[in-house]
Amino acid sequence: MNRRLMTVLILAFVVAGGCSLLVYRMIGTRLNVARKSATTRVVSAAADIKLGTVLTAGDLTYIDIAGTLPKGAILKPESAIGRGVVSDLSQGEPILESRLAQEGSGGGLAATIRQGMRACAVKVDEVIGVAGFVTPGMRVDVLVSGNPPGAANDAGTQVRTLLQNIEVLSAGASIQKDAEGKPQEVRVVNLLVTPEQAQILGLAANLGGQTHIQLVLRNPLDTEVAQVRGTGMGQLFTDLKSAPVNVEHAAVARQPQRAASKPVVYTIEVLNGSQRTEQKFASAEEK
Repeated sequence: MNRRLMTVLILAFVVAGGCSLLVYRMIGTRLNVARKSATTRVVSAAADIKLGTVLTAGDLTYIDIAGTLPKGAILKPESAIGRGVVSDLSQGEPILESRLAQEGSGGGLAATIRQGMRACAVKVDEVIGVAGFVTPGMRVDVLVSGNPPGAANDAGTQVRTLLQNIEVLSAGASIQKDAEGKPQEVRVVNLLVTPEQAQILGLAANLGGQTHIQLVLRNPLDTEVAQVRGTGMGQLFTDLKSAPVNVEHAAVARQPQRAASKPVVYTIEVLNGSQRTEQKFASAEEK
């Protein structure tokens, strides 16, 4: 092959390779720029953060999110520092406005109470607290059982449904002292209620005696308020009582049966020429 032709071919391959490399680098640069422009850096949790914690700079970090940002995402850490957390946050989770208390409200349980609502503490035990399954965010009904004030002593214990579909704000244990001054652990559940509902719970908690408050766990999706009548102790044993006696049937059963009386028979003599016959008929009363 001609040396000149070989030189031309080699130069053509070199130029083509250089152009291809240049185009590749230009396209790659533009793709990287496009990728970077499609992501947004937002503030996230640097570690697991518990409810009521007041955020500091050490609790925050950044993550890049591609596409549409979650509603209420925080872009600057200054917007989150000093605000309380109203629900638990996991490490790496974006911090949203809805997960933080309002600025200036601080931290702790008070920051989680919504406008116009109240947190009311109810003292329960493991069984009454639905065996420990009552956790923040769950929905419960509140029942009270005991002897109503002013009722007769033989009226028995009664139970009433005080409140329905109540949100659990927090659940935990606190240390109180008994009558002898010894510390004892008591389970306390804080319920999110209206001021009127808080008054009802306050009265129920101060009835004293054998009065007990019990929580009944319900499905959070079930928001229907049922029409429930109160139940007394005597009603639990109604199925053991004998069925009511039918007075009318009982009176009929008690009536003595009359002795069967002998029917009255009438005899009629019939004369037909020289023939003579007799016919007997029972009285009309006996028919």
